Amino acid sequence: MKKGFLIAVIGFVLYAIIAGGIMHFYTANPETMTWREREIFNRKYIGRLEIGTPRDEVLRLLGPPDLSEARTTTDGRNILILFYRTQHVRSDGITTRDETTPLLFTNDKLISWGEPAYESEFGS
Repeated sequence: MKKGFLIAVIGFVLYAIIAGGIMHFYTANPETMTWREREIFNRKYIGRLEIGTPRDEVLRLLGPPDLSEARTTTDGRNILILFYRTQHVRSDGITTRDETTPLLFTNDKLISWGEPAYESEFGS
């Protein structure tokens, strides 16, 4: 009886150590996810972003954008826009702007995100 209990305790401890190590050291790779998994992942992490986050940090966290563009505002600011897929619209195999959330950067710092932020900068 004692031997069986000891084996069960050791097994549980080993399982907890392995599971804890995987959870601590594993980082998700957005490039290997299905489009549905990536949408959920992108929504989750975009919701955690803060104004001023460096562009490199966003790229490290979310991976490469689905679409991107660079524009100059009417007041002369250069803005980099990275678009990440966050919602399904059509099953056509192509990610389009209406299926993404824009992240706007000036001087490699996140200044705003979301469709309202994009529209307020560029009017469409």
